[in-house]
Amino acid sequence: MLLKSILNQVQLHPGFVYAATRLVEQKKQSVLEIEIRPRKNRRPVCSDCGLPGPGYDTLPVRRFEFVPLWGIAVFFLYAMRRVDCPHCGVKVERVPWAEGKNHLTTTYAWFLARWAKRLSWKECAVAFNTTWDNVFRAVKMAVAWGLAHRDLEGVTAIGIDEICWKKVGSKFLTLVYQIDSGCKRLLWIGKDRTKATLESFFDEFGAERSLKLRFVCTDMWKPYLEVIAQKAAKALNILDRFHIMSHMNKAIDKVRATEARTLKAKGQEPILNGSRWCLLKRPENRTEKQTVKLNELLAINLKTVRAYLLKEDIQQFWSYKSAGWAARFLDAWCKRTMRSRIDPMKKIARMLRAHRGLILNWFRAKDEIALGAVEGLNNKAKVTTRKAYGFKSFDVVKVALYHTLGKLPEPKATHRFCG
Repeated sequence: MLLKSILNQVQLHPGFVYAATRLVEQKKQSVLEIEIRPRKNRRPVCSDCGLPGPGYDTLPVRRFEFVPLWGIAVFFLYAMRRVDCPHCGVKVERVPWAEGKNHLTTTYAWFLARWAKRLSWKECAVAFNTTWDNVFRAVKMAVAWGLAHRDLEGVTAIGIDEICWKKVGSKFLTLVYQIDSGCKRLLWIGKDRTKATLESFFDEFGAERSLKLRFVCTDMWKPYLEVIAQKAAKALNILDRFHIMSHMNKAIDKVRATEARTLKAKGQEPILNGSRWCLLKRPENRTEKQTVKLNELLAINLKTVRAYLLKEDIQQFWSYKSAGWAARFLDAWCKRTMRSRIDPMKKIARMLRAHRGLILNWFRAKDEIALGAVEGLNNKAKVTTRKAYGFKSFDVVKVALYHTLGKLPEPKATHRFCG
C-alpha cells in the first residue's frame, strides 16, 4: 500500500490532496516530507468567518509537523493561500490539519497530549524527538478544548482542599474536586488559599449548580466553612476524616517532642528517641522494629503513651454506623481527654467539640459519596506538581493538573494514533 493511500485512510482532508512524498536527510536524521495541494476549483476558506471566497495570493510554503512514522519525523508541506473575503477582508485561509499559526498538526498535538499523561513532558519530548515547548502547547490545547466541552451538570458532591506547590510567595493552590461515586475528577484550580479564592470557584460554577450540591467535604478552615454556608447553603458540609486525624498526629508529635526534652533535661534515659513513627503510623504500616519499640513504650507511664492511647481510642469513632451512637462516643472521648492534663490533646478535644455537628455529618454521607477520594486526588496532584521539576508559573501548573486529573473530554477522530 502506498504511503498516500495510508494517509488518505487515517488522515483525510476534504478539499485537499496529498501530492509528492520524499525522504530527505536533515541534521543527520531522516525526515519524511509530504506535499499537500488544494483540489482544483477549491476556493480557500476565510479563517475568521469560515466562508469560502476568492483567492488573493499564495504565501511561501509552510511546514506542519505530523505524527512520526517508525521514528521518522513527518512534515506536511503546504503553501497557504490568502482569501479576499467580502466580510473580513484579506485573510489567511483555514486548513483542516492545523489551527492558526501553529506549526504542529492538530492530530500530532493530540498525540503528544495523550502521551504526556503517561510520561513527564520532558520524557515525552525526548521520546518523540520534539521539544518541551511543543509538548506544552499540545497539552495546553487539549486542556482548553476539554474545559470548553466538559459537562458540569449532575455534580452533587465536591471536595475542597489545598496543596503547597512552591516554597515562597503564593505557595498554595485551592483545588475543588467532584467526588460523586460515579465520577471523581478535578473541577477547578485557584491561586492562594483565601476566602476570595473559594468565592471565585462558586461564582464560576454558578449559583444554580451550587444550590444543587448535596455534599461538600472540607477541612476545618474557617474561611472555607463561611463561604460554603453562604454559597452552598443546601449542601451537607462534611469535615474530612484525614484532616481530623492529621491534627491528632500533630498533637501527639508535639507531646512526644516536649516530653523528650523534659526527660533529657532531667538526665533520664532517652526512651522516646526514635519513637516518632511508631506512634504516628497505622499498625499495618509499622515495621517490626517500630512495633517492638512501641511495645516498650506502652509498658511505661508517659504522657506520650497516654496521648497515643487517646488517638487509638478515637479510631473507634469512625466505625460507628449511627450518627447518634457516634455522638455519644465523641462526647465521652472529649470529656475523658479534657481530664488528661495533656494540653495538645485538650486542644484537639475543644476543636472537635466546636465542630461537632460538621464532624457527625461524616456518618450521614459515608454511604452516599466517596469520602476518601479527596485525599487520593490530592496525592495525585502533589505527584503532578513534583513532576513539574520547578515550574514557577501558575498557568503551567494549572494546565498540568487539569490535564492529569480533570478527566477532560477529547474530540472524536477518524483514526486514533497510538497514545
